[in-house]
Parts: sequence; C-alpha cells; structure tokens
Amino acid sequence: MADLKRKGLFNENGDIELSKRRMINGNTTNLNDFNNIKYTWTSDWYRQAMNNFWIPEEINLTQDIKDYRKLDEHERRAYDKTLSFLVFLDSIQTANLPNVGEYITANEVNLCLTIQAFQEAVHSQSYGYILDTICSPEERSEILYQWRDDPHLLARNKFIGDLYNEFLDNKSKISLVKTMVANYILEGIYFYSGFMFFYSLGRIGKMPGTVQEIRYINRDENTHLWLFRSILLELKKEEPEIFTPENIEMFKNMIKQGVEEEIAWGQYVLGDNIQGINMKMIEEYIKYLGNLRSTGLGFGVIYPGFENEPESMKWVSEYSDPNQVKTDFFEGKVTAYAKSSIIEDDL
Repeated sequence: MADLKRKGLFNENGDIELSKRRMINGNTTNLNDFNNIKYTWTSDWYRQAMNNFWIPEEINLTQDIKDYRKLDEHERRAYDKTLSFLVFLDSIQTANLPNVGEYITANEVNLCLTIQAFQEAVHSQSYGYILDTICSPEERSEILYQWRDDPHLLARNKFIGDLYNEFLDNKSKISLVKTMVANYILEGIYFYSGFMFFYSLGRIGKMPGTVQEIRYINRDENTHLWLFRSILLELKKEEPEIFTPENIEMFKNMIKQGVEEEIAWGQYVLGDNIQGINMKMIEEYIKYLGNLRSTGLGFGVIYPGFENEPESMKWVSEYSDPNQVKTDFFEGKVTAYAKSSIIEDDL
C-alpha cells in the first residue's frame, strides 16, 4: 500500500484536469474553483452548510437560568456530564480536522472540511455560552473539566482521541481511513444519548434555550456525517486496496465499539432516572443508529433486528428539527436562522 503523501501548499505544477483529481495522493494546485469540481456533491453540501449559519448568543437562555436550579439530582448530573462530554469532543474535532485536510487533495472537499472546523468551534462556543449564563464561574470550571476527572468520561474520549493520535503518529492510508471512521462514529453515534437527554428535557418544558442550541448543533452534525460518509464512499472507489474484507471487519468493529460505549454511557449518565426516556429505548435506538452508519458505508448490518427506527424513539428526529419552533416556547428571532431544511438522519 503506497505511503500517504501530504499535499503541498503552493504548487504551480499541479494537475488541472478533473480526471486526474483524487481524494488523496493527488497533485493539487489548491485553487478554489467553484465551477470546476470533480466531487459534485460538495456543491450541495457547501450551500447547505453555509445556510446553516447561526449565532449561539442570540438564543435566549433566561428560562434556563431558572430551570437549571430546579433540575432534580439525576437531571442535573446528566446535564453537567453531557455538556462536559460534548464540549471536549467538539474541541478535539476543531483541532483534528486540519490534520485530515492536510492529506485531502481535492480542493472542493477541503472547503467543506474548513466549514466543518468552523462549525465545531461554534459548537464549543455555544456550550461555553450556556455554562457562562446558567452557572457560577466555579460551577462552570468544574463542569468543563469533568471529562478529565471522571474516569467514565475520560475513557469515552480516549477511544476517539487515541484513534486521532494514531494518525498523527502514523501517516498511512489505513490510519487516515480509521480517523475518518472515528469521525463518522463521533458525529453519527457518540452524540446521540446526549441529544436524546436534552430533547427529553424539552418535551417536559425544561431548559428551552439549551434545547434550541442542541437542535442547531444536531443539524450541523448531520451535515458533517453526510460529508464524511461521502468522503469514505469516494475512497472505497478510488482506493479499493484499503477496503479489504479484513479492514472492513475492523471498521465494523470500530462502529460496534462506538455503539457499545454509547449504550454504556447512557446507562452511566441516564439509566432509568430521566423522565420520558429509559435504557431499553436508548439501547434500541443506538443499535439502530449503528446499523444505519454501517450500512451507509456498505458494510452491512451489525445488529440484526434493529434495522428500523424504534417506534418509541420517533420523537427524537421530530424534536431535533430546529424549524419546528413554537412561538410561545422560544423567542421568534431565533427561528430566523432556520432558513434551510435539515438533512434527514437517514444516512
């Protein structure tokens, strides 16, 4: 398997012909030409992502300040730990995406990765805005660093973090694809127990501002999921030697481990203690997502019997739509950002 080559920056001898453009190990000029693209799906992705623009600080958290003090002990614990988990993952995403982009030799794909990195930074900003608004400075610092002090949180983050570090230490095609699959797992599985928890709070009228922030984040994450699935599918066509039966089994096992860790996390932080959601619902839904992610890459089903969205969880996709905002629930100004349709989570 050929070594992975880092792209150059200024390259006047780069290939201009689309037929020579490749996802990796191409000879790119790095010219951003929006009318001359090989991977035509990037055009729709780019417009969608640009239309998703939103500003965290313009979401009203007045009610959340009051609600946070009224959360019961299980809700408060889940809220704090989930935010700590999410803020770290989006932070490491912001830091790692440029590492991936250094080896992508299709300029139109790099444009998309740059927008994703910006959006991940906005997500981290939104979590900081939430904590700055509803917590004391001492509470904020304690929550922000739980990911390092709680062994369960640290173990969760290490699964993704170690895979990202592996690519930093070993610049090979297979390690790059493993990093991309890890990103796909993060965007498509790892966030979902947390999203479900926040939406369950929203269903009973608690923490409405936080819920709306999460809706916008969820919408962005769906586009990121679409991006990495598309990159991986292109690599399957261009670099078939990477996708041997043995490697595909390894990638499937990575997805399976992501599912199992998400279920274990749900047990640890939510259990059967949160109104409107329980472990049976969580486990069924996460296994369904695992199947969705695996089949989306053409790897096949991991959990037979969980191919369809559970009836008990259909409210999640309905509630995650940022355009479905009641005027008596959020300030009307917020909906001005919901100017594009969401990407359905059927990837």
